Amino acid sequence: MGSFSIWHWLILLAVVMVVFGGKGKISGIMGDVAHGIRNFKDGLKDPNDEQAVADKREAVEAKKPEEVKTS
Repeated sequence: MGSFSIWHWLILLAVVMVVFGGKGKISGIMGDVAHGIRNFKDGLKDPNDEQAVADKREAVEAKKPEEVKTS
């Protein structure tokens, strides 16, 4: 009753590998969540609002150089 089975150890190992397994996995996930929230908020803005349209254009233009990455 007090010992762990092989399945417990495998699940624990999988969780540890996800959390500590690579460079920036947690921060990458949180960054994706933040981008999703920002896009959701932008989607709720009035499309006829001139300031919102200008902000969206600036965000798209600022994002373009980041998307072009060389390996």
